[in-house]
Amino acid sequence: MLFEEVAKYYEKLESISSRLAMVDTLAEMLGKAKKDEIKNLIYMTQGTLAPPFEGLEIGIAEKLAEEAIGIATGASKEEISSSFRKTGDLGISAEQFIQSSKLRRMSRSKPELNDVFMTMMKIAKTSGEGSKDTKIKSLADLLASSSPLEARYIVRFSLGELRLGVGDATILEALSKLVTGERAFKEKLENAYNICSDLGTIGEVLVKEGTNAIENFKVSLFKPIRPALAERLPTSQEILERMHGKCAVESKYDGLRAQVHVDKKNKRVEIFSRRLERLTDMFPEIVKAALEETKGNELIFEGEAISYDETTGQFRPFQETIQRKRKHEVKEMSEELPLHLFAFDIMYYNGEDYLNKPYAERRKKLEEVIPGTGTIRLADRILATSAKEIDQYFEDVVSNGLEGIVAKDLNAKYIAGARKFSWIKMKRSYKGELTDTVDLVIVGYYTGKGSRTEFGLGGLLGAVYNDKEDVFETITKIGTGFTEQMMVELKRTLDKIRVPSKPARVKALIQPDYWVEPKYVITVKADEITKSPMHTAGRHEENGIEMGYALRFPRIVGGGIRQDKSAEEATTTKEIIEMFTQQRKTKLSEAP
Repeated sequence: MLFEEVAKYYEKLESISSRLAMVDTLAEMLGKAKKDEIKNLIYMTQGTLAPPFEGLEIGIAEKLAEEAIGIATGASKEEISSSFRKTGDLGISAEQFIQSSKLRRMSRSKPELNDVFMTMMKIAKTSGEGSKDTKIKSLADLLASSSPLEARYIVRFSLGELRLGVGDATILEALSKLVTGERAFKEKLENAYNICSDLGTIGEVLVKEGTNAIENFKVSLFKPIRPALAERLPTSQEILERMHGKCAVESKYDGLRAQVHVDKKNKRVEIFSRRLERLTDMFPEIVKAALEETKGNELIFEGEAISYDETTGQFRPFQETIQRKRKHEVKEMSEELPLHLFAFDIMYYNGEDYLNKPYAERRKKLEEVIPGTGTIRLADRILATSAKEIDQYFEDVVSNGLEGIVAKDLNAKYIAGARKFSWIKMKRSYKGELTDTVDLVIVGYYTGKGSRTEFGLGGLLGAVYNDKEDVFETITKIGTGFTEQMMVELKRTLDKIRVPSKPARVKALIQPDYWVEPKYVITVKADEITKSPMHTAGRHEENGIEMGYALRFPRIVGGGIRQDKSAEEATTTKEIIEMFTQQRKTKLSEAP
């Protein structure tokens, strides 16, 4: 498949305003790819060279891309910088310079999709002395052989700013339509994706081996499983009713969720975050403990990594624990802030898949595998049959510095990648007014006014994720909680993913000054959830009027963009509706 054809599809995807049309276009594009191209085409469409857990980055900065454009077109640094300031999109600038270049095209043959992919892979893997010049030359050679439209997407891809707004669920739906002609097989594809977190592999297996291979997809070491997620309820009585009168109640640790893969035969351990990013190098003590303190030869288990003061018996705040994500001074940090990993589930053991086994059986195996006296310990828990037991345990863990509890259905399987009532969390903040935070996706921003004019950003348009429809629905404008530095950084970040019109996966009735690709998540606090005809979150008819949900007095908290969550991991529309219902119950119960 020629990359020129891919570029034409990308241009078409950019202009599409309907998600269903996006699915159809993706299916058509994927259908043009050869079987040995499908994996690379999916990765490129995601804006990456490999699944996130491999941590492979292209490593091209804007200045390097500008130099490559100059070499390929003969344009001066000043001309390229001036154009970039005007367009705000180095891809568009590259397209214009290739169009007007008087230099002869380096190759008469047009680059194939795999040619472009392998050049990008070469750039990503180039390191050491002279790597900067090698990267620039490789990108320049590729641009010099490209058409103007190809150049636009080659530069955007190299910078990590493809701006297509295509989500994982959209690609899965397109694959379903490609192979079966219908969208219904998406559910089977999603099940397979949930246990390997690799869309490229899913696409390749589907087109090469067929639907049966997808339906029989197996867990494997070092391909992280998408984590199970918990629903929320405000009272222990409601939790117990959902759990049919008996449940396990675990401590909810406010740390870094970690999925640990262990192969003792080859002495290999990998640790993945909640977002399935590779964290192995940041936790040397957990790597060592996983090899020395666990039983069995092959296992996948998960827990919460948290700093713990052995002397006082107190858990340290999350802000201290998260410092360990810094890639420098790991040895020093491991000595200053030693971590414990509190294991709470097991998914794979010695070749056997534990995902479909009931929680009670998984916990029993976990207790066999982890003695629980060293760096890796078992998450504390009780078995409860009354609301009073749950409440007492809740108060005990909160007083010990933890954030709450997670109740688990003893008979439920591990539901990868989904939020179900088989796990239910309860935090102190759920009791009373809406003091719990919500995670919103930025879908647009407003230019600054008054004292904020100089920053170019005065507010954000936030949305929640409708996971049933794979769309983002607006819920609020956020204009408070920003520091000056935050506004500058947000503006710089959002400009890189700015798009000319409303993204196909965004449902909105209001218009921001600028739309952006739904990519970044922020944490927001609000006084309450209200109803509003202006927003699309949970939109429904009420007394003849279309109403959605909105946040009252929202303000950003937590210091800006969350690096640990993707857009699809933001608060869902369903959660907002549940929180609104809980909020009303609380107000009614407190009424005189």
